[in-house]
Amino acid sequence: MAHALSLRRRALLRVFPMAMLPWAAKAGAAEAMALYDAPKYPPGFTHFDYVNPHAPVGGDLWLTPPSRAGSFDKLNPFTLRGTAPPGLGALVFETLMTSSWDQANSVYGLLADDVVVAPDRLSARFRLHPRARFSNGEAVRPADVQASFETLTGPRAALSIKAQFADIVRAVAEDARHVRFEFRRPNHELPLIAAGMPVFSRKWGGGKPFDEIVNEAPIASGPYAIASTSQNRDIVYARRADYWGWDLPTRRGQFNFARIGYKLFRDETARLEAFKAGDFDLIQEFIAKNWARQYTGPKFASGELVKRELPNHNQAGFQGMVMNLRRPLFQDVRVRHALALALDFDWLNRMLFYGQYKRIHGYFANSPFEAKGQPGADELALLHPLRAELPADVFGALPTLPRTDPPGSLRANLLAARDLLRQAGWHYRDGALRNARGEAFVFEYLDSQGSMARVMAPYAQALERLGIRMQYRLVDFALYQRRLDGFDYDMTTARYLGSPSPGSELRERFGSKAAMIEGSDNVWGIRDPAVDALIDRVLRAKTWTQLVAACRALDRVLVCGWYSVPQWYAATHRVAYRAGLFGMPATLPLYYEPESWAMACWWALPPASPGARRQP
Repeated sequence: MAHALSLRRRALLRVFPMAMLPWAAKAGAAEAMALYDAPKYPPGFTHFDYVNPHAPVGGDLWLTPPSRAGSFDKLNPFTLRGTAPPGLGALVFETLMTSSWDQANSVYGLLADDVVVAPDRLSARFRLHPRARFSNGEAVRPADVQASFETLTGPRAALSIKAQFADIVRAVAEDARHVRFEFRRPNHELPLIAAGMPVFSRKWGGGKPFDEIVNEAPIASGPYAIASTSQNRDIVYARRADYWGWDLPTRRGQFNFARIGYKLFRDETARLEAFKAGDFDLIQEFIAKNWARQYTGPKFASGELVKRELPNHNQAGFQGMVMNLRRPLFQDVRVRHALALALDFDWLNRMLFYGQYKRIHGYFANSPFEAKGQPGADELALLHPLRAELPADVFGALPTLPRTDPPGSLRANLLAARDLLRQAGWHYRDGALRNARGEAFVFEYLDSQGSMARVMAPYAQALERLGIRMQYRLVDFALYQRRLDGFDYDMTTARYLGSPSPGSELRERFGSKAAMIEGSDNVWGIRDPAVDALIDRVLRAKTWTQLVAACRALDRVLVCGWYSVPQWYAATHRVAYRAGLFGMPATLPLYYEPESWAMACWWALPPASPGARRQP
């Protein structure tokens, strides 16, 4: 079954894969930084281990995003309204420093070749690389970095981006090469949040208000530039021969294709058939049924198309149906708990998913930060000061979703759900579950993925046995995104990628201030002082042990809030690609997404015969 796509693609740490990981700097000057341990690569390293530094350059790579956004309507990914094309963040924009995919929480120089963190940790000073240039040939200056920060935190950028930099007071261009970021409070993560900020030229847009920069090609420093677009459904990026950073160790052996193109499809069936027909080269499959039944045929049998399950060491994070607490219907925790009991995951996994998924129970799945069982002493030390604000079950064995395989059963779960609903004041009469005012329990599930209908149909049937009517509504992606941004939904599905070191993104995701910020990641509308306090403890953690304890305590509180109907995750990346066209490094990175890995690390092989390579 499909992994629901992240609801907030505009959230900065998801738009820019090189800035997804939150890192923390140690005091002093450095070309690289890592959280809690030393960077894997020493000064003077030549390339990352998972690339081929001698990869040839040339050829084309055609991709399609795993998204229902069948078109795009802007070239500015930093504003709230509209949809930007895929690939823009990874290929066109760059950050001050960039991550390594084979060590969690490490970052190395890119636009900046050195950073000094102040002893009091209230500022960080970056030195720009002397060769750094924008696509218009002009040098990347500290004033551009300052202007980028002021724009991204200003009133015309998406509020969700501004939230990422809430604890950075300002950026100051000090001289011809140095820019200083000043922080609101000491925080081990803030130097790395600054290091992950995308930078663009002050001349982008020619002086227009930022939210009116729509179709102007970005003036940025990345290895590709937009070459062409077609009807806002296809986009092609061309490799820049004049790119300033080809010799950097963080770029050597990467981005080897002369052109990288994206084709967008609104329909999953059309997307898969286009891949089989040769319209693009790589596809990642999120629907278990498709993977089991549709990736077959003569081209797979002959080896022309290759089907692989790649190891996935990424933290699973969270995926589930989320309830909008801004709606009175979902404000009672007993109601939310009852709705979670009605999903029969074991049946879905057996009958629809071909046994390909594992159940998610919390918000840090498949990671060291996931709460389990009884709270440890380190967790209790964080939870006890908040006892007055927390339910009693936080301090006991963590509640988990019961199985429905024998001796468990969906019937037993629904009986438990019925008891919870009665305690919350909901009783069955006149053909429906009703509250004391006689209002029927009716809500809408909002979706932009037709594949989710197979999941929601048996879920709706289970809810009907409780007297609850769930209305399934499928809308196009543009309307879906607008309604999400405006919090105009009852229930929908959210997916958030896990992080090797959770940090400031948790404020955007679960913090009270974000709950009413239009377009924020807090899709639940959670406003809980205890959650806010535990997020602060995560951000204040100075050791790995402290970080793990704070995250587990936070996970425990969120699980006991029953804000979601948790879903599932896959332990592998399911990908298919065209055989004989590409070379791949022998070493896989540990933490990667297949599309980003292909763009950055693959290369084109010479055609077996003249004219063998197609030109979509």
